[in-house]
Amino acid sequence: MSRPTIAGVARSAGVSVASVSRVLNGLPATEEMVERVQRAVQELGYVPDARARSLKVGRTFQLTLAVADVGNPVYVTMMRAVEEVVSAAGYRLVVTTTGPDVVDEVALVRGMARGYADGLVISPLRVDEDLIKSIRECEVPVVVAGNVPAKAGVDTIRANSPKGMLLAVEHLVSRGRTRIAFLNGPADTVPGTARAKGFADALKAHHLKSAGETEAMDFTFAAGRASGGAVLRSKPDAVIAANDLLAVGLMHELAAAGLDVPGDVAVVGMDDSELAEQCFPPLTSVNLGSAERGRRAAELLLARIEDSSRTPRRIVVQPSLSVRRSTP
Repeated sequence: MSRPTIAGVARSAGVSVASVSRVLNGLPATEEMVERVQRAVQELGYVPDARARSLKVGRTFQLTLAVADVGNPVYVTMMRAVEEVVSAAGYRLVVTTTGPDVVDEVALVRGMARGYADGLVISPLRVDEDLIKSIRECEVPVVVAGNVPAKAGVDTIRANSPKGMLLAVEHLVSRGRTRIAFLNGPADTVPGTARAKGFADALKAHHLKSAGETEAMDFTFAAGRASGGAVLRSKPDAVIAANDLLAVGLMHELAAAGLDVPGDVAVVGMDDSELAEQCFPPLTSVNLGSAERGRRAAELLLARIEDSSRTPRRIVVQPSLSVRRSTP
């Protein structure tokens, strides 16, 4: 049996091929025409040829989301939000991993010139001049979910990590904790830099000194476990971790050392991912708006695709604190 064609849909609906094309591409048409075309499409089982459509309109109707680690729950939340927005606009979403190396981030941005996607949302772990240059010169629209200098001239959406750190410190102080330590990921990364500064500023605001600062190898559960010994040597009564994966890894090490959370050591994470509710005890965590950042990033990208001349926007998403049993 031959595959239904657009001409067949037109004959069945009693309209022109051009009219069918208008309806399928979401262009203005009368209600009667839309109804007739949609009925014919359903009866015939017609599926539009995506390749032909792409060639005709000069678009792939495909967008890319690039993150450092697709296994990180915060990126999963962001991905779901991006996909919801772009799919409603008729786009497919392709998700790719850049890893921690800025060289790979640059290569991905430059690779967009191959034309396999109409735009890119990238959440870079590290930023340098080469990455900024590649974003500025990219042949398709780019939105950065993260922090890059304004000179990049690109739409950005980022979390207010310093304010999130202040919320965490204020919460711990209100619970009587004063020996607060910080478990960071790599300090040369975008989140590592922002959260380290936020921690220092928050302690200063409360006239406290750091009980200790540990830099993990990366932002993973395994790195949190591996850093447990170094954190414990400072004998803190509370620890703020730079993300939930580090926090949960640390809590495993605290349990292995015979320490109670939160009785002996209170623990706060950042990201408020699904993991925060799934671990035991459930983790108090700073919600940095990953779903909202994903949604807004997708909206910025779609707007940029429709109007490449619009002024770049720099949006900051404000945090909140989700209090659970890992703090008293």
